[in-house]
Amino acid sequence: MTIFEQIDPDLLYPDSDGKPMADNTEQYRWIVLIKENLEILFANNDRVLIAGDLLWYPVRSRLITPTAPDVMVVFGRPKGKRHSYRQWQEDNIPPQVIFEILSYSNDTKEMERKLEFYDTYGVEEYYLYDPESFQLNGWLRQNNHLNKLWQMDGWLSPRLGIRFQTGLGELEIYRPDGQRFLNSLELNQRAEQAELLLKQERQRAEQLAAYLRNLGIDPDNLP
Repeated sequence: MTIFEQIDPDLLYPDSDGKPMADNTEQYRWIVLIKENLEILFANNDRVLIAGDLLWYPVRSRLITPTAPDVMVVFGRPKGKRHSYRQWQEDNIPPQVIFEILSYSNDTKEMERKLEFYDTYGVEEYYLYDPESFQLNGWLRQNNHLNKLWQMDGWLSPRLGIRFQTGLGELEIYRPDGQRFLNSLELNQRAEQAELLLKQERQRAEQLAAYLRNLGIDPDNLP
């Protein structure tokens, strides 16, 4: 009798490709900026998964080498922990939007392979940004293929609703409400300002209440 040992699927589809998330601080800064601001944008939608440097297996085959996009967005899949994105375990839904940030180690052939991979496996929007040259390239799926976008300044993402501004040097990205994507320091400063304004409003309310009480008026029973 022949006995077949059960093969651990985690060995067939490892969770890491052994490559670092980023090669330099500028690349890492942009990955975090895009990923975290998208997390904020879709915080109230439990069916939008946003991940950074997550290995994506599009099909259940060891013949297909997976890739780890710098940032990927998947509509229709729940938020939550993932060791990798195995598409056959995710209702066969591919990431619809991909972001890549160029680094010194990325050569032309590698980026061509990534574009071919994203084209083959159903990505709807693909954005490639070079933080050194400030160049943003984009592709949109039309007629079942990713086609290059030739005007990126002012481009509005159909899926995300965000706007790209490239005409003033370094890329700026804006949310649908017009709010610019902010880094962690800017977000913290904004939160501190909001807290300060709230504190000032409370102090004014307390001062007004004290003034009314001095006049013999109960501020809690105003008509």
